[in-house]
Formats: sequence, structure tokens, C-alpha cells
Amino acid sequence: MKCVRFILAGAAAVTCVLAAFAAQSATIETVVVTASPPDPVGNDAFSVATIGTADLHAVTELDHALEQVPGLSLFRRDSSLSANPTTQGVSLRSIAPSGAGRALVTLDGVPQNDPFGGWVIWSSLPPEDISSAQIVRGAGAGPYGAGALTGVIALDEARGDGLVAADASLAALGGKRVAASGGTSLGPISLFASASDEDSNGWIPVSPAQRGAADDHVTLHARNASLRAEAMPWFGTLVSLRLGAYGENRDSGLVGAKSSADGVTASLTLAHPESADSLGYRLQAWLRNTGFSNTSVSVGNLRASTSLTNDQYSTPALGWGFNAAVRGSLPWLDWEVGGDARFTQGESKEHFSHPAAVFTQGRVSGGRTAVGGLYAEGASRFDGWLLTAGLRADQWASTGGHLIQTALATGIVSVNQRYPAKSGIVPTARLGVRREFDDGFYLRSAAYAGFRAPTLNELYRPFRLANNITEANPGLTPEKLYGAEVGFGQAAESFGWDVTGFYNQLHSAITNVTIAHCPSLVCPIVVPGVGTISGTGLLIQRRNAGNVDAYGVESEAHWQARDWLGFNIAFDYVDAHVRGGIAAPQLTGKRPAQAPRFTLTGGLRLTPVERLSITANLRYESTRFTDDQNTLPLAPATTIDARISWRLWDGLSAYLAGDNLFNANVATTESSDPIPIVSLAAPRVWRAGISWTE
Repeated sequence: MKCVRFILAGAAAVTCVLAAFAAQSATIETVVVTASPPDPVGNDAFSVATIGTADLHAVTELDHALEQVPGLSLFRRDSSLSANPTTQGVSLRSIAPSGAGRALVTLDGVPQNDPFGGWVIWSSLPPEDISSAQIVRGAGAGPYGAGALTGVIALDEARGDGLVAADASLAALGGKRVAASGGTSLGPISLFASASDEDSNGWIPVSPAQRGAADDHVTLHARNASLRAEAMPWFGTLVSLRLGAYGENRDSGLVGAKSSADGVTASLTLAHPESADSLGYRLQAWLRNTGFSNTSVSVGNLRASTSLTNDQYSTPALGWGFNAAVRGSLPWLDWEVGGDARFTQGESKEHFSHPAAVFTQGRVSGGRTAVGGLYAEGASRFDGWLLTAGLRADQWASTGGHLIQTALATGIVSVNQRYPAKSGIVPTARLGVRREFDDGFYLRSAAYAGFRAPTLNELYRPFRLANNITEANPGLTPEKLYGAEVGFGQAAESFGWDVTGFYNQLHSAITNVTIAHCPSLVCPIVVPGVGTISGTGLLIQRRNAGNVDAYGVESEAHWQARDWLGFNIAFDYVDAHVRGGIAAPQLTGKRPAQAPRFTLTGGLRLTPVERLSITANLRYESTRFTDDQNTLPLAPATTIDARISWRLWDGLSAYLAGDNLFNANVATTESSDPIPIVSLAAPRVWRAGISWTE
């Protein structure tokens, strides 16, 4: 509550400042500037994909829209409609997906990754609030900073006066959704707000042939709201204040397994555009105050029952930071220098050990992390050439790590571990070159390095999921990625295409490594502070498990065949293998868990008559493995989504949409039982509603 009062007080103060400068701002010529950071000076030299407003607003989950970029996925195949928040980390290029995510997600430059676990609460980002998404593949480094390991997903918030976007719909599986965004002006102050509320009664994610009394529905109730106030009180400088709040509750597919996530966010941005006679600059401060809870259960024989094993009843976390940049131009050089810093602190508070329907042990684990750096980047354009280079250096630190275990009945502390601080400096860089030809054809090449520091969750929190135990590892160090790529293509509105070949090497990859498997001669396995493994359980630990080598090719093309007919197609092929070294020799030669080799997406846009529009999207994905040992394969999966929309009048349409139109069984994970239990993503879901687009 202190944080909320602080945010509200800050909003009032900034609003007063904006109003005080109203008279001055009225005499200044209007300048087009937003809180979104401008593209990096040499962005065209890198592999970039953009998803526009129409494609974003055609779906109800933002991560579902982003999946049209091959190789972009959450840790597992399920979307945020059913995925537990701890598996909603997003990665690019299918190199090695992770629950914490290996891509940085930003909204108008503000990191959206959770301060405790690195995942993204996608329900807090309704598509109606987003105008575009730019996906930069390859290590971001430069102006993006830590976390941009396999790339960056840069979201721009929508803008406009009046109602900008809205959706009201009913769906199968008890789905209900309403969302809207829009803006207005109060004198010199522009206001923009968005809100959404969504419910789904979900489905049982196990086939009827395998399910038992232990299985339950995956459900969702999510809501969020945000408000942005902007003005230009002096000399063309934009002042933007954004406040947001979100919350979601889920049933997780097993009786007694539930989760919830909530948070408040705030950011303050000052932005001044570069002009012929002045430098541009941008200052931004941000805050994320989040909470998370999760209950875990073990599954009995024949899936006849569940037993509560863990109650992560509270996980307060705070993330905050700032970034600053100055941009200018010389006759032969566009340049930018800047820096940023990010800080997190948080704890997981849990009850565990549940032998007689009563928890007997309590555990608190957590700590603090910090990362900050400085960068410089420049780009030179001449005779159709673009040359760009950037350097960056960051210092990271993990401090205050602790794990305290207490007997709930007596309050006696049985475990009190304090972990030593760790820190280091990581230099990164990126280079790029692009050559443009008269007919739109281009060649480009790039090399880059980036890093991701371990999250509080990976460093300090052990947990149990069903019959498996995963240990934390306070000795984790940042994982780094080095890569190079060559691309060529043709940029044109009617027909454009791009082909990119790349080699990426992920060093010290943070991986869940299986270190023991029941049944075995040493079972049961007792893990102090966590629990006991027996039956078919696994003992897993997070480790910096060697390197991942990934060779790949990605391609995309779009064709506007007629004014009323358009196509797009894209694919990626990634040959990724682990070199486990001494940390995990058993993984050498294996594919990373949850990493498909081949992904294909395609789309159709059809407007046969003026009021009628039809869209369809396909996604195919080859076999992936649910485990690091590559013993639990998940079959290939193909899904097709379609939407038919009839424009009632300007801006307002009625639509019917079907996700997973042919009701394909899409496997998301597989248990290690003698007869493996396969979990499934959403079946076919019909949705009918009305929508408004500006």
C-alpha cells in the first residue's frame, strides 16, 4: 500500500507540473514525439520483424499474436491462456527456451519481465493497449542492455483520441472477455487509458484415456488497467507518466494446484527529439511492485488423488531502475550514448512438508540483484551502405541471498543459510553492415554479444512440482550469447522477403539439469529444506550447464497479390545441441529441452467484399523434448486459427473466430511415469464478439 500511495502521489505531482506549464506549451510548435524510444541508430543492419496493429488486435492474448514469428515461444507450447506464470518466459530462435525467458520484453522502453522470476505476465499487456511489436533477433546488447540474450520484443503503447480499440466477446470453455483503450485531452494534457477483464473455465489438459480424479481444469481470471498522462510543458520536451495495475488467478490442471499474480507498475519518461540544431535526449525511471502465489501437489497412484506439497503463499518482489540516452548527428555519423541500471529484491515465503494434512515447515528464500551499464553506438550511411557499431559494459551483482527454514509448530530455525555475494563485469558489443541496391534488394551481416544475469528465482528458490524437486543454485553466473549472421532480401510493399543464416553460441546456459531419477538404488532421495523424492520423481538442479551451439536459418516473405488478397509465410530451422562439459557431461550432444528443430508459420488475409474480411494463420512445429535427457519427446503439432469479420459501420465489426480450428492435440509436457502422462494445450475454441478499431 505504501507503494500504491507513493505512485498516486507521484501522479498528482506530475499532473500539477504539467498544468503549470500549460500556458507556455500553448505557444510552442507541436512536435511529434512519444514515450517510445526511437529505433537504435543502426537497427536496419540486424534481423528485425514487426507485427502491426491489425495482427495484434485480431487475437485475445498478446503472446499468441507474437507466435507468428517463428522461433518465438514461451517455455512450453501452451499460451498464457493456460500456462502457469513461471513458464511464461519468452525466448527467440528456438535456441534454448527457458521458464525465465531469454528475451527482453519492453513497453515504451520499460522492462516487462518479472523482477523475481524473469517471466512475463502476458495478461497485463492486452493487445488493445499495444500499437506494434518490433522483434529484434540476436543478442541486443547496445541500448537494450541485460536480458536481451536471444533478442528483444519492443512493444509500443497505443495512442489516439477517442475510442482506439475495443473487444467484447464470448467463447467456448466459458470464455468471456471485454477490453478497451482510448484517449482524450484535458487542455495541454493528453490522457490514454486501457483496461481488460477476461475469464476462462478452461479444459482438463490430460486426455480422457489418461486422466483421473487428480486432474482438474486450467482456468483463468485476469484483469488490468493503466493510465498514461502526457504533455509538452517546455521546448518540445515530452513528459509522460504511466501507471498500471494487474491481477490474475489460475487453476493449474491438478486438484489443489492454483496460482495468482498481481502487481502495480509506474514509469516517468522525459523525451526530447533530436533536431538539426539540437541533441535529442531521453530520461526514464520505472518501478514494478509484484506479488505471486502458487500451490503445488503430488499425484497419487493411478492419478486417483493429489496431496498438497507446497504453498508458496507470498512472493513480494520489487524491481526498479532508470535509463538515459543522448542522441546526435554529424555529417557522417548518427550516434547515441547512454546507460541504464536495474535493481530487484524479493522473497519467496512458503509452507511445505505436509505429512498429515498439516504443513510442518516454513521457508523464506530470496535476495537482491543489480545490473547496470554504459553504452555507445554509432551508425554511418553513405552510397547505399550502413555501417554500425556499439560497445557496452555492465556490472552485475547478486547479494543478500538467504534460505531460512523454520518448524511452524515451535518456531525453531533448522536451516539458516546465508550465501556470499557474487559480482562481475561483462563487456558486450554488436557490429553490423547493410548494403542497399536500387531495386530494394539488400545484403546485411551482423555480429553481437549479450548476457542475462540469473533471476532471484533461479538463484535462491528451490521448489517441488508434482513428484519432482528442483534445487536452486546461488552459485549461478550470467549466461552469455555470442553470434553472427548473414542476411539478404528485398524490401517492397507488394512483395518482400528475407533470408538469414546465423550461428549462435550460448555460454554457461542456466539449465534445469536432472541429477537423480527414481526409481533407483538410492531412492528415496531426501533433499534438506525441500522434501523427499520417491516413486517416479526426479531430482533437478539449476546449473550453468556448459554451452549450446545453434546453427540456423530463418526466412520470411509477404505478398500482396491483390488489393483484397495477401499472404505471408515464415520459417526457422535451428540445429541446437548442448556441450555439457564437466558441469553436465550427460547432456553433451542432446538438444535443449523444449527446443523444436523446425517451425513454420503462414497467414492469409482476404477481403472478398468491402465489409467482409477473413484471416487465417497456421503454425507448425516439429518434435521437441520435454526433458534435458531427450527421453520424453513431444510429437509435432500443427494448429490453424481463423477469423471472419463483418464491418457493421466505420470502426465497428462483428466477428467469429476459431483457435486450433481442427482441434489438434498439442502436447506441452510429458511426465516421467512408466506410462508417461501427456499434458495438452487448448483444444478448439470458438469465439464470437464485436470489436472496434480506430
